[in-house]
Amino acid sequence: MEDLKKRKIEEEGNGQNPFADSTEEKLRSLLDPLPKTQLVDLLAKLGSQYPSIAEEIISIASSDPVHRKLFVRGLAWNTTSETLCAAFEMHGEIEEGAVIVDKTTGKSRGYGFITYKDMESAQAALKAPSKLIDGRMAACNLACEGLSSASIPPDQAQRKLYVGGLSPDTTSEMLLFFFGRHGEIEEGSVAYDKDTNKSRGFGFVTYKTVEAARKAIDDPQKTLGGRNITVKLADNHKSKMLQSQPPAAMVPVQIPMASGYAQGGKAHSGAAPVGYTYPQPVAPYASAAYPSHPTAAAPYPTQSQIPYSSFAIKKDSLGPPAAPPTGLSGYPYYYAK
Repeated sequence: MEDLKKRKIEEEGNGQNPFADSTEEKLRSLLDPLPKTQLVDLLAKLGSQYPSIAEEIISIASSDPVHRKLFVRGLAWNTTSETLCAAFEMHGEIEEGAVIVDKTTGKSRGYGFITYKDMESAQAALKAPSKLIDGRMAACNLACEGLSSASIPPDQAQRKLYVGGLSPDTTSEMLLFFFGRHGEIEEGSVAYDKDTNKSRGFGFVTYKTVEAARKAIDDPQKTLGGRNITVKLADNHKSKMLQSQPPAAMVPVQIPMASGYAQGGKAHSGAAPVGYTYPQPVAPYASAAYPSHPTAAAPYPTQSQIPYSSFAIKKDSLGPPAAPPTGLSGYPYYYAK
């Protein structure tokens, strides 16, 4: 870098370069307020013009693991760190590689990381991101990208398929072989239960092209493992699942019952509900005379009251008569004690 600066000054002549006496601090003060995109463009332009600057940029980038560390997803639950490294060592020497496991259960979380010793090896691995590891098609990308929206291709929603109705005996190899006839697969596997490692009856397949995904959807032959399977875009299946869930207002809630009401499986307490009183028993009339007929409420016409003479009813040891006395049908009566 120092030789480049001296050569540049000599070419421009003494006194002609306005920054000939500039120190590193002064150049930093000029570059500091510039946006990142402008600085990247500046360094890229200088690197393409001067090989020494290009070598410096490559050296700095290679020393940073951001360009050498890969994130690998879609791993089988039984994939170990050794098998993960064995699948990626064909692209170059690996500095570090491991499958991430749950701290509590010790089981794989379905993803891992690979860090190469040089940037070129990582770039070679990224050119062929799909790898069949332990029967599952895994995919990788730079770890710095993670699973952010920026790292997801815009057409992935049109390339990723949901496959339902799978037989418990259908493996990931069978799934990939069946759908591989429509085009190259980027990623795919049967969904397995994390605890039992048994098939959950569905899986996912992501093609490298939208055309291959459309062929798989339009293919009339959808029988795998002796079962008729469902093939649709994964995003459409997800939206349908969300729509099928009842809204919060539709969730049934149990209404608490007032104290005293009989409930299923419980004995009745015998107490009256809150705010409710049972009809009180009416004492016998002191006189044997019956009350007058109540006045009919509107809109019915008022009827004239008919007087009744007093009489007494003897107590019958055999019980009450089958019918009230003649002429008193429909009116309450009491038996004299």
